[in-house]
Amino acid sequence: MPKKPDKPVGWTIEDSRNVYNVHRWGAHYFDIGENGNAVCQPLQDAGGSVDLMHIVGEAKERGLKFPLLVRFQDILRHRVEALNHAFEKAIKEYKYTGKYRGVFPVKVNQLREVVEEILDAGKPFDFGLEVGSKPELFAGLALQNQDQSLIVCNGYKDPSFINMALMGIKLGREVIMVVEKLEELRQIIKVSREVGVKPLIGIRARLLCKGVGKWADSAGENAKFGLSTSEMLAAAAMLRAEGLEDCFRLLHFHIGSQVPDILTIKKAVQEGARTYAKLRKLGFPLQYLDCGGGLGVDYDGSRTVFESSANYTLQEYANDLVYYIADVCNAEDVPHPTIITESGRAIVAHHSVLIVEVFGSIEKKRDSAKLNLAGDNHNITKELIEIRENIEKLNKLEAFHDAKEFKDDAFNLFMVGMLDLEDKAKIESLYWEISQQVVDSYRGKKYVPEEIRDLVQSLGDQYLCNFSVFQSLLDHWALDQLFPIMPLTRLKENPSRQTTLVDITCDSDGTIDKFIDFEDVSETLRLHPLIENADGGGSGIEPYFLGIFLLGAYQDIMGDLHNLFGRVNELHVFLDPEEPGGYYVEEIIEGTTIVQALGSVQYDANEMRRQMKAQVDTAIKAGRMKPSEGMKLLGEYDRGLRSYTYLDF
Repeated sequence: MPKKPDKPVGWTIEDSRNVYNVHRWGAHYFDIGENGNAVCQPLQDAGGSVDLMHIVGEAKERGLKFPLLVRFQDILRHRVEALNHAFEKAIKEYKYTGKYRGVFPVKVNQLREVVEEILDAGKPFDFGLEVGSKPELFAGLALQNQDQSLIVCNGYKDPSFINMALMGIKLGREVIMVVEKLEELRQIIKVSREVGVKPLIGIRARLLCKGVGKWADSAGENAKFGLSTSEMLAAAAMLRAEGLEDCFRLLHFHIGSQVPDILTIKKAVQEGARTYAKLRKLGFPLQYLDCGGGLGVDYDGSRTVFESSANYTLQEYANDLVYYIADVCNAEDVPHPTIITESGRAIVAHHSVLIVEVFGSIEKKRDSAKLNLAGDNHNITKELIEIRENIEKLNKLEAFHDAKEFKDDAFNLFMVGMLDLEDKAKIESLYWEISQQVVDSYRGKKYVPEEIRDLVQSLGDQYLCNFSVFQSLLDHWALDQLFPIMPLTRLKENPSRQTTLVDITCDSDGTIDKFIDFEDVSETLRLHPLIENADGGGSGIEPYFLGIFLLGAYQDIMGDLHNLFGRVNELHVFLDPEEPGGYYVEEIIEGTTIVQALGSVQYDANEMRRQMKAQVDTAIKAGRMKPSEGMKLLGEYDRGLRSYTYLDF
């Protein structure tokens, strides 16, 4: 591991911006400060900035361990305002006579602090909630405490769900139940008769238009939810037969999450608007057209139709919805509806950053100078030394092929007992050294053979990070979702190491080996060499922190208890120019302790303490342990139960 390097000549902050693409995916919320540290600008250009390394320092002072999730609450408010202002601008530009009322889908991030902040920021805009389960409905009713607060109920519903939604109507809330199948409509009518409350009903249309991207199958003819055209007409007839035409208030459609292509959205909106207009002409007083979710987040900054990107802006999205709905309604001569969108990802994704600590590395390339290559060497070692010494004169690809063949020969000899460990170590070290020289020779060239590109990944270091992929980046593991990752400091230095990231779980899947890249998906991430502590005593490395960005959607809530690591520590941050660092910490939520994690899987702390004491007593009686040692062990066990589940460096 290298000592602290000299400052690289010619490397600038702008170079780091380009390497990590932060000036694109950062959406003006994240950037690099003049001191080379990552910064957050929660109000974009309209407010101050926060040095993320300052937050690291404050967390340490408060005794918080890493990994640490930082929530910038101002970003939540800014996103809500930006969404509503975009629709206000579009409505004015296209002379739209209806309104816009967004709802936040609670499933995207159910945390109370997040939902409350969104609702508070959304009060001037009559911003509502979308719920898809009974627990979410119960939470939504408690939080939406103003008259005519809007709650859209999606998902399948049983009688108790329907009953609680009707109670919300009785409380003065605008609780609209979206019908997902015909049987559900019969249940709604039945329960509403029993409790004496007229329901507010929406119907989800199963559009022919289908989304694109990872979640494309959630829309189209084979979608899990929604009514076909014939089923929709049957539902309309049922409402008319029951004298409940006036209860049919909303038409809903949804084409999937994270839709990258605006053309897909345009087609779906036109089909949805046409269906709305035809239903209005049938005499149903529809008030709302709910265009569902799908508003994309540009995770990689490429602004393309790639799955982790979006080829449109928030304003373009709003413009297209308003324009096409108005265009269809004008052609059909029906009133413009109130537009609803269920934009969750686009509201919450940017607001949270996971800070993880790198505590070591696994390096492929070892310094062969540390091995004794003088004297009598194995013939394969001699061949590799000759290739290494003459690499500048050789055809680089041919040299690599020869080195690889020698390495394979050495492995075969080792397997039959004809090669000792020292020779095997020399051969492997020389092979990786030659491979690095070959890779370096192709750097900057227009054409790089595929096997050399694969070699770049093979040569990459594995940086060991104190976090769990399964807990904090579930979508990366399950869906190959890309998230921006960037060092929080040293961004004035050249990040010269090609790396992948591995977590502290016991599974080989606990790794990040796909990273954002401007043109494609990269299999390595450029990071800085880790630096040994100044004392030189091999006592570890200088702290090196990474930020994993845009984690606010789904990742916060979907992580499981894999390896019983549990939730990470959290800091909730608000801008305040009067405070040191330009911010204050509104709230700290401590992460899962060992006893809490064990309790979630039916371990009783008192029973575990009793069992440990019994074992200590037995060891003392058998003379294996002194009484003082036993008491010390029990004290450490008890303190450990109350400690953070992640590693402590």
